[in-house]
Amino acid sequence: MKDQNCGYCMRGELLEKFGIYVCDLSVSSLVLFKEQSHPGRCIVAYKDHVSEIVNISDEERNAFFADVNRVAKALHAIFKPDKINYGAYGDTGCHLHMHLVPKYKDGFEWGGVFEMNPNKKFLTEQEYKSIIEKLKANL
Repeated sequence: MKDQNCGYCMRGELLEKFGIYVCDLSVSSLVLFKEQSHPGRCIVAYKDHVSEIVNISDEERNAFFADVNRVAKALHAIFKPDKINYGAYGDTGCHLHMHLVPKYKDGFEWGGVFEMNPNKKFLTEQEYKSIIEKLKANL
């Protein structure tokens, strides 16, 4: 089930406004968040357009969190964060997804208030490509 107005469902221009599709996982897709104030920030988006975690079976939920865990392990291997924050938002997007936000003790927002999109740090195409290659190699 897909929503024609959803970037996670349709990809293309809708997704490119904020993220870069990386790959499909077991029951979800991995998206690199374009704004990289938190180096390595990603989104794991469930394969179907469902709003809430209660809208999927226990088996699907377990598989979704296994995908989140798989990405978290890759982020730890690549970026060595001090902590990864996990956020499930979607007041307006209504597509089940999880933000994985690596945090660093000497970095942006450590111990502070999280900004959904601080709009401060964007990378070159080559830098995005390098992160994507590292993610794929560590999944």
